[in-house]
Amino acid sequence: MFDIGVNLTSSQFAKDRDDVVARAFDAGVNGLLITGTNLRESQQAQKLARQYSSCWSTAGVHPHDSSQWQAATEEAIIELAAQPEVVAIGECGLDFNRNFSTPEEQERAFVAQLRIAADLNMPVFMHCRDAHERFMTLLEPWLDKLPGAVLHCFTGTREEMQACVARGIYIGITGWVCDERRGLELRELLPLIPAEKLLIETDAPYLLPRDLTPKPSSRRNEPAHLPHILQRIAHWRGEDAAWLAATTDANVKTLFGIAF
Repeated sequence: MFDIGVNLTSSQFAKDRDDVVARAFDAGVNGLLITGTNLRESQQAQKLARQYSSCWSTAGVHPHDSSQWQAATEEAIIELAAQPEVVAIGECGLDFNRNFSTPEEQERAFVAQLRIAADLNMPVFMHCRDAHERFMTLLEPWLDKLPGAVLHCFTGTREEMQACVARGIYIGITGWVCDERRGLELRELLPLIPAEKLLIETDAPYLLPRDLTPKPSSRRNEPAHLPHILQRIAHWRGEDAAWLAATTDANVKTLFGIAF
């Protein structure tokens, strides 16, 4: 099973990053996609992906950091995307929940990254929170120019899920779905996702599954917990976990064009 969303550049992993990666593979994880959320972290993610086997990375600027987007940023992302470890543009999108960057800055950076992905024929790794309508408006003209797109860490509504599925967008599901309160609606939406469009992720070190036992004393999530998330998703979808692991692995290979 492949974890499509690991924030391995996080300072929370600074002291034991090697052990975190080793534990993931010992637990049955067979690959990691290390997310880049700004230029510096995208560069670090690419170096980590080169350092560890069966790891790849994304290159992009998260909506929170969109105020940093400049012509030089765009040039650096394009240069970074030429590295073999980099298999998607992002994490990019819109987040109107906290607006660490203004909506205008977010939209400018999102569209610029969609253009880069289209020009380079690379998939996009996307983020959307409290911005679905505007997000879809900006994304729609690019979908037929992109080889693929994934909306990672989906936490939206039934209508938003249906809109994404109708447009062939891959859906990333995290341990959010394991939350007995916040994850209940998402749990009910799991059957709406076509198996061939489902991807699984931890978003570590964030979103530790609340039903995990025993819970780590640090409360830090890590990719070794992906098997737990997979098992819960398979249960709620009424599918065999081994079959779902193989299916989501095949989806990773199709979307990102990688072999593992």
